[in-house]
Amino acid sequence: MGLIVFFALIAAIVFWVMAAYNRLVAQRNEFKNAFAQIDVQLKRRYDLIPNLVEVAKKYIAHERETLEAVVKARTSAVTANTAAASDPSNAAAMRQLTAAEGGLSGALGRLFAVAEAYPDLKANQTMMQLTEELTSTENRIAFARQAFNDSVMTYNNAVQQFPSNFIAGAFSFQPAELLKATESDEERKAVKVQF
Repeated sequence: MGLIVFFALIAAIVFWVMAAYNRLVAQRNEFKNAFAQIDVQLKRRYDLIPNLVEVAKKYIAHERETLEAVVKARTSAVTANTAAASDPSNAAAMRQLTAAEGGLSGALGRLFAVAEAYPDLKANQTMMQLTEELTSTENRIAFARQAFNDSVMTYNNAVQQFPSNFIAGAFSFQPAELLKATESDEERKAVKVQF
């Protein structure tokens, strides 16, 4: 009878280890899939930017530094996104992506600020359409980032909580990096309305 209890206990432990491992794998795959959704939106954003720059070039040719900054920031962001997309669990790649996206957001912000000074550019139908598409894409990125961060939090909880942390450690499951907002502190401040 004691031997049956012993084997039943061993079987229960084995099944628990298998279940914990499979849960960790499923949660890791879930956050990687969530990043794939961000990747789709970022690629859409990256594809819109060259068209935006081309339209702007016609009107603000002497603002070359601003246009070059947008192109350079886009290139940096595409490179960082490629690295992050290849391994969303790589914390360094996620931090680089956050920094590159922050640089791109800043460069686009400067481009839009310059564009405000050019009524013909602001009124250009293509520019208005591209700006609207970019704004819509930015909203999609924000929603996808939120879903990714929720998935990462669930995964990180499973990796760090007792007793599944033993399984995570034994099979090299590492905590994942959250994807932080790319807006600067200045851009996140509440707008002050004065009359």
